[in-house]
Amino acid sequence: MDLSDVRHAFVTGGASGIGLGIAEALAARGAAVTLADIDAAALALATAGRERFRGVVLDVRDREGWVRAKAEAEAALGPVDVLVNNAGIGPDGAAIADLTPESFDRIIGINLTGVFNGVATFAADMRAAGRGHVVNVASVAGLFASAPGVSAYAVAKFGVVALSETLRSELAPHGVGVSVLCPGFVATNIIANTARLSGIASDYDGDTVPGTGMSPTEAGEIVARGIAANRLYILTHPEMWPMIEARHAAIAADFAAASAEQGAVF
Repeated sequence: MDLSDVRHAFVTGGASGIGLGIAEALAARGAAVTLADIDAAALALATAGRERFRGVVLDVRDREGWVRAKAEAEAALGPVDVLVNNAGIGPDGAAIADLTPESFDRIIGINLTGVFNGVATFAADMRAAGRGHVVNVASVAGLFASAPGVSAYAVAKFGVVALSETLRSELAPHGVGVSVLCPGFVATNIIANTARLSGIASDYDGDTVPGTGMSPTEAGEIVARGIAANRLYILTHPEMWPMIEARHAAIAADFAAASAEQGAVF
């Protein structure tokens, strides 16, 4: 998508971290941006003195809230050309066998169902208009099961990758692009946000804390370039490929074994 044609972007989790980095990259290219975030105080800070930014408080699990946010945003800034489903929380560090149903539901509700809610709110309008781009933020943990304790987080992020791959094939004939961002470590406040929203401190540090990892500004620029190139997978840390390749190799080996057992050609 030609980013100079983007008039209005809607970014969830937009008050900080990767979301704000993406918003800044799009605003630098001329877009007006609606920052949607559950944290009203962070929104006020993010939008202060920035004429291209407008804030709206949104819990991405709230479907009625999505309807209201869309109506308010488009009344102020016109139809949304780029949707960025970025809002998310991190893992709580529990093994799957020890994960509480409440924690599982919270992580899936924000990280996966929240992405679906954004798509359900905006994608049909983009399809009808024959233009636009959707970016769903997954994680490198959506491409390989990275570590014990990531548990429901990885389940959600694998789901975001699958949703994005399917959505891309559905919207491509209508002129709408879809990308899935699979970042590695980026310096965000996801751990603090996870603790605040869950009421518990995460045992998983993941190096995703301010001062470590890639800067959100750099990640935002990578996303902007990915949208312009209509990439399906937007990747921030190519050095992580060997771990993902190992997963693919394991799948290929088992396909080969199944082929040998069944006398099929692989």
